[in-house]
Amino acid sequence: MPELPEVEVISRGLAASLVGKTIEAVKILNHSSVKMPWHLFSARVAGRTITAVRRRAKLLIMDLGDDLHVTFHLKMTGRVLAHEGPTVPQTHTRIVFSLSDGGSVEFHDTRKFGEVRALTDDELEEWSFYRNLGPEPLETTAAKLVERVEGRKSQIKGLLLNQSVVAGVGNIYADESLFRSGIHPKAKACDLSPESLERLFTELQAVLRQAISENGSSIRDYVDAGGDAGGFQNSFKAYGKKGEPCPCCGKIFEGGTVAGRGSTFCCNCQKMSG
Repeated sequence: MPELPEVEVISRGLAASLVGKTIEAVKILNHSSVKMPWHLFSARVAGRTITAVRRRAKLLIMDLGDDLHVTFHLKMTGRVLAHEGPTVPQTHTRIVFSLSDGGSVEFHDTRKFGEVRALTDDELEEWSFYRNLGPEPLETTAAKLVERVEGRKSQIKGLLLNQSVVAGVGNIYADESLFRSGIHPKAKACDLSPESLERLFTELQAVLRQAISENGSSIRDYVDAGGDAGGFQNSFKAYGKKGEPCPCCGKIFEGGTVAGRGSTFCCNCQKMSG
C-alpha cells in the first residue's frame, strides 16, 4: 500500500499538472470504486475546477474549490495518473476524469480495493476515518510524537502503524525507522526511554523525507502521477531483507509477524528496552 512518501510524491506531481483545470465529465467504469451514490459523485464533480491537490496521511485529496473534495484511498494497487490527452481505458481503469483542456485523469486499480469519494467540507470532517487521523509526522516535532506513545503498553511497531497515533506510516517506514533507531519492533513503548523514543521519531522523519526526495518506494505497483517508479527501495536498510546480513553487525536479519504485519529486524542491533 502506498504510504506517506508515495502519496506525497503523487500529490505534488498531480498538483503541478492539474491545478486550474476543469473537470468536464466523469466516466465511472467500476461503480464499486466509488463509495457513495455514483450519480451523486458524477454530478458533484463535473464542471468543477481543481484548485489544489494535497495529501492527508495516506489519502490523496483533490480540492474542487473550498467546499468539495475528491478523496482517493489507494489501498493496495490504486494509481492516479494524469494524461495530457484523453486516455483509452485499460483493463484495470476504474474512473476517468475528462478535463476541459483535452487532458484526463485516470484512477487505475488492479485489485479494486481502492476507494474514491466526493465529499463536502462537513462530510469530510465527519468521516470517521479522516476525523480520527493523528498528526502528520513531518508537521510535528519528534518530542510531540513521543508524548503520544510514551508509557503505553502496546508494541512500538503497532503504535507506528496506528493511524490515530501518527498519520501516514505503514510497514516499510516503520521497519526502516525502527532499525535505524535501534529499537526492536516488539518492544513496548513503556519500556523505552524518552530519549530512545525521540531518536525513533527523529529517524522516522528523516526516513520519510529521504523517501520523498527519492520519489517513494516501488515494491510492486506504485508509480507516481507520471507513471514513473520510485527509487527509495534501493536505500532500504532492513525492510524486506529477512535472511540477509545486517549492514551494521553482519548477523542475519530475522523476520516475523508484528502488529499483524510481516517484519524484518536484527536481534543484535535492535533492543527491546532502553
